[in-house]
Amino acid sequence: MKALYSLFLVFALAAIALVGAGALGMEHVFGLYIPFLAVAVFVVGFCLKVVGWGRSAVPFCIPTTCGQQESLPWIKQNSIDNPSTTGGVVMRMILEVLLFRSLFRNTKVDLHKGTRVTYGSSKWLWLGALAFHYAFLVIVIRHMRFFAEPVPGLISGIETLDSILQIGAPTLYLTDLVFVAAVTYLFLRRVVVPQIRYISQVQDYFPLFLILGIAFTGIFMRYFVKSDIISVKELTMGLVTFSWVIPEGIGVLFYIHLFLVSVLLMYFPLSKLMHMGGVFLSPTRNMNCASRKFRHINPWKFENVQYHTYPEYEDEFREKMVETGLPVDKPLEEGAE
Repeated sequence: MKALYSLFLVFALAAIALVGAGALGMEHVFGLYIPFLAVAVFVVGFCLKVVGWGRSAVPFCIPTTCGQQESLPWIKQNSIDNPSTTGGVVMRMILEVLLFRSLFRNTKVDLHKGTRVTYGSSKWLWLGALAFHYAFLVIVIRHMRFFAEPVPGLISGIETLDSILQIGAPTLYLTDLVFVAAVTYLFLRRVVVPQIRYISQVQDYFPLFLILGIAFTGIFMRYFVKSDIISVKELTMGLVTFSWVIPEGIGVLFYIHLFLVSVLLMYFPLSKLMHMGGVFLSPTRNMNCASRKFRHINPWKFENVQYHTYPEYEDEFREKMVETGLPVDKPLEEGAE
């Protein structure tokens, strides 16, 4: 039901754009005002989230460790998975951001014959996530040709490599196939695996359906329901140069596609998709593992914190602790005196 509810929301969004830009003739709203508002919400929301995380105190030294910490000279340290220097932290972050190193270690747990638990390697999630993110990145870079004139050589080169296995006309982009396959896998994983399905919520399904809707409308525009590319670029160039204009010849499917992209941009700062910025500010990844060498100072102002020490706690609840059989530091008789 959660997946169906999310799917219904995406269809409702597409219907809003279909009626608004098609039947009601509100091309200016769906082609200019909503995209501009979406970009503003995305930029402001993203910055506010990052600034809020950056200003948050880190009271504990909590980096994740996956190897030997720096110790005695004759014990070999794992300088990447358990770094004690800034250089090691930078290398770990590079591998995390570019190759999803922690996800590569993902394991699955199975229960066999009642009580026997087994752990095994599970690389499919890592592979699907890697394919999804890199295909998404290439698609975004390719779309930058609509916002630049002349088109930079880097974008043209990436587009050429993406269509190197040309099949028919128009050119078939490899990332289109990889992207749809990866998103479909991430969705099926949430539906098929019982443990993942149990913890999945609407906010987990909705971005997947929304991204699939964006992908399918874009593919349909390219291969089936053709849109005037010249008119589309005229509209997008008008957006970035603030010379807004709605050219003739843009089909309603383009406005549906653009509206779904706008919804994704506005939804981004409010969702789990913000891990794109949060990974750089996660203390489990960006802190070094030198707790044996340096003392981590809690940045919170403790003079303003009301303490309730354990002796005070025991004095308050000693009788009840004794009644329930919990050990106490002082006998009940001493506490009573």
